[in-house]
Amino acid sequence: MSSSSRALPIHAPMPQFAVANEQLLVGGLPLEQLAARVGQTPFYAYDRKLLQARVDELRATLPASIKLHYAMKANPMPAVVGWMAGLVDGIDVASSGELKVALDAGTNPKEISFAGPGKRRSELAQAVAAGVLINIESFREVTELDAIAQDLKLPARVAVRVNPDFELKGSGMKMGGGPKQFGVDAEQVPELLAEIAQAGLQFEGFHLFAGSQNLKAESICEAQQKSYELALRLAESAPSPVRFLNLGGGFGIPYFPGEQRLDLSTVGANLAQIAARAALEMPDAELVIELGRYLVGEAGIYVSQVVDRKVSRGQIYLVVDGGLNHHLSASGNFGQVIRKNYPVAIGNRMTQQEKEIASVVGPLCTPLDLLADRMELAIAQPGDLVVIFQSGAYGASASPHCFLGHPHPVEVLV
Repeated sequence: MSSSSRALPIHAPMPQFAVANEQLLVGGLPLEQLAARVGQTPFYAYDRKLLQARVDELRATLPASIKLHYAMKANPMPAVVGWMAGLVDGIDVASSGELKVALDAGTNPKEISFAGPGKRRSELAQAVAAGVLINIESFREVTELDAIAQDLKLPARVAVRVNPDFELKGSGMKMGGGPKQFGVDAEQVPELLAEIAQAGLQFEGFHLFAGSQNLKAESICEAQQKSYELALRLAESAPSPVRFLNLGGGFGIPYFPGEQRLDLSTVGANLAQIAARAALEMPDAELVIELGRYLVGEAGIYVSQVVDRKVSRGQIYLVVDGGLNHHLSASGNFGQVIRKNYPVAIGNRMTQQEKEIASVVGPLCTPLDLLADRMELAIAQPGDLVVIFQSGAYGASASPHCFLGHPHPVEVLV
């Protein structure tokens, strides 16, 4: 280890990816070969076998009666959505643009749901015309959908997105409980249901989503139980039996030192209890779990090439050809209060024994363009490939590609 080393928390290896002859294997390809095939750096690569394995793991652990939906906002790359559409039971979209991708992927419109707090009238009309389920998030949407359904002479399929009176404890982003722009406050839902009935919309059920990126099984289980109980109470005011109940997701993946993987078996056992109750108390309802990050996050990497190696007052910097403009979340500028490093490695020097403490920075003219802060890495030189793991979700599509005019990254599914 170099003299610049000092004790820092390090990440565990990413066991989902194999290594051979010093190189990370992605989709069975050595990283340098994959980079040559892509034709440029930086790029994102998603491993389809890992996507398949995650879905298989969920199918083996969750009750067979629970439907699995992919929240495509986590990764809307059309090839990824097309692959996931063949693995899951439905797709959840958050815009008309995502709706087009889901429909182009061949997803059955009956298994597409559309959520979002600011749906434009044109988007609502597209959703009605496509025949997808619309998660109502305001009283305005009832009025809009009533008029659209009459104009198009088509039924408007709706569920109510509920802002619950609780939150998902320990979640990275809390999306329920207290004042929120999402959904309709639980106490206002009976009034909303009456308006839905009066408008003649086709009511199908409820959508509850309390939070995201949670690694605590007990918190997820508690939120699921509370969500079910709340839906059961609200069903008493519904204009027809509940046929659709989306209990949300919130399943997290480990990013940072010390984080432990979610205990999926505990969550599966809890859902089995809820499913058994629902079979008796909501016999017409299909129960849905909506997952995004958990399905795709660990199957993706971001790869950039070292352009320069420099030392500033004893600190080593590896300057790479892509930064926060491509991977905002890895830079810490996508919701982190205290910046932490994603798992990072020199992808073509995976088994090199000699290490050093180095920082990985992008090419942008801002000190915010930091991808790895003083991490223990294999000694790298210009031309080497830096890999950021856990990059399959909220990577390319959540980053400001146009910032400072650098080339956009490529995305590939391998």
